[in-house]
Amino acid sequence: MSDATQKGSSWTMLLDYGPLLVFFITYKLAGSGLQGSLVATFAFMVAVIISIAVGLAVVKRVSPMVWVSTVLILGFGAITLYLRDPKFIQMKPTVIYVGFAVLLGAGLMKGKPLLKWLFGPVFTGLTEEGWMKLTRNWALFFAALAVANEVMRATLTFDTWLTLKVWGVTAVSLLFAIANMPMLLRHGLDPDKKTEAVAETPVE
Repeated sequence: MSDATQKGSSWTMLLDYGPLLVFFITYKLAGSGLQGSLVATFAFMVAVIISIAVGLAVVKRVSPMVWVSTVLILGFGAITLYLRDPKFIQMKPTVIYVGFAVLLGAGLMKGKPLLKWLFGPVFTGLTEEGWMKLTRNWALFFAALAVANEVMRATLTFDTWLTLKVWGVTAVSLLFAIANMPMLLRHGLDPDKKTEAVAETPVE
């Protein structure tokens, strides 16, 4: 991988996960409870706006998934602040996971792997069968994440939910992306693009 490509992947990772880290750190600094969750939600909203701006200025692109996630964060964040109820910002991941699962699943039913449109330049050389399998895997994974988020939201405190969301879901998502690499390589993925492909996993 070239230095420019590696730099771009590093920026992409930072912009994708930076706002979530801001959410977590702000909550810890602001203190637990309702006030802390509201302050953290506001910081989260500001962070995603900054992330979009930096992405357009530095990386020169923002993935469609990030745009969708940003709109939902701002929407659910505004509702959370207006009603002073953190359950709405907790619902945002479920909505986006279900949305991605449905979109990817609908594409599969029509024989159109939508991830090819989103990540075609990243997964160089991947065959059509590889795209179909990758899309299927992520559709199922997003559906599982939606169920997991609802279970966590219903049974855990906001503090525990946020910790698992930031560290647990992120780690599981990256491990899932890495677990797909052998399949991708068997279906034509260019090994030189392997690191970049892992860095640009479709994770909210």
